Amino acid sequence: MKHDDLIYDWNVQGTHPAKPTQTIELNDETLRDGLQSPSADTPTLDEMVQHMHNCAAVGIHALNIGLPGAGPHVEAQVEHLAREIRDSKLPLSANCAARTIRQDIEPIARVSQKIGIPIEAATFIGSSTIRMEVEGWNLDFLLKCVTDAITFAKSEGLPSMFVTEDTVRASPEIVRALYGAALDLGAERLVVCDTTGHITPWGVKNLLGCIFELIEEKGRTGDVQVDWHGHMDRGLGVANNIAAIEAGANRLHGTALGIGERAGNAPLDLTMVNLKLMGWIENDLTKLGRYVKYGAKICGFPIASTYPVFGSDAFETGTGVHAAAVIKALRRNDTWLANRVYSGVPADEFGLAQRILVGPMSGKSNVVFWLEAHGFDVEESMVDAIFSKAKDSKRNLTDEEIDALVRQRLS
Repeated sequence: MKHDDLIYDWNVQGTHPAKPTQTIELNDETLRDGLQSPSADTPTLDEMVQHMHNCAAVGIHALNIGLPGAGPHVEAQVEHLAREIRDSKLPLSANCAARTIRQDIEPIARVSQKIGIPIEAATFIGSSTIRMEVEGWNLDFLLKCVTDAITFAKSEGLPSMFVTEDTVRASPEIVRALYGAALDLGAERLVVCDTTGHITPWGVKNLLGCIFELIEEKGRTGDVQVDWHGHMDRGLGVANNIAAIEAGANRLHGTALGIGERAGNAPLDLTMVNLKLMGWIENDLTKLGRYVKYGAKICGFPIASTYPVFGSDAFETGTGVHAAAVIKALRRNDTWLANRVYSGVPADEFGLAQRILVGPMSGKSNVVFWLEAHGFDVEESMVDAIFSKAKDSKRNLTDEEIDALVRQRLS
């Protein structure tokens, strides 16, 4: 049978979302939002530069390079990263976070003017009633902050990227007032945030429907971009990212491995995996593992063995029946089949491969395959010895353990 006939895909039967008509862009927040994780290390400048190159290699479009209003050290970081984008001609656009106050926007303008590249001023302010209660804010105060910030950013020649925190728990009246003011002031981009990880996929569609209705009312359709920024408190970050694109969002925010405050941000890597498998993006993602693993390394984040696609267990199996099916496909020299017979994610599309282990749940075919793959002759006594050791083990054997056993018996 042809490969295309081997998998019946319920995902595309009956009711399912059509491929979006808008261009889908991606914004990496690892070096800003990601570093708000209580467990994260701060990367060196050289590590940040390499992370930017890794972003570019997998087709990420934009990058948050810091909040320079936090002090001279962050402004120096932003300048260094902006210069790298310019000098290396990286296909990345830069943005910087800023509170809706002049002193946060001024250093963005200084860097942009000094380096000579546009930097979006991502001016943010809380919007939910619960936040307003805690801070003692009212709507008039918020509108004044929005007006002052966007007016100043535009006077400095900065693209205006207006952000409301906790948008998902703000009332329609507040949402319409704040974003309406931003649209009237000429903001080029609106960022809608699930800061607390509260919203569901259907809630995303409801909220973005309100945003796009407002854009149409203001006569800005086609003239303003909408971003979605999600978190993982309920574990819905990737699902909400997909829902946001389906609802019309132009750009998604996320971090490598979902690193971020509390339960983390929406993982940009898993978002890209799903968009690729859905046929919504065409990016070459064979280097996505490098993006994930390097992001984890520089932020001091271990990758869970069961993390989808990029965890060490993702494409490994020691289970007899499962491994036997993969081995049969590999013996036919059919990597397409081997990468799909027991996996919903084809490993080769992400620069990875299936791996057969030997352990207490293995069959002898696992042992035979291991010996062949490592260049040893397959002898029945050798197979029996390894198989016996595996059955007595509490876990899968490492390559080093099997190799030592083989060499001991051969000596």
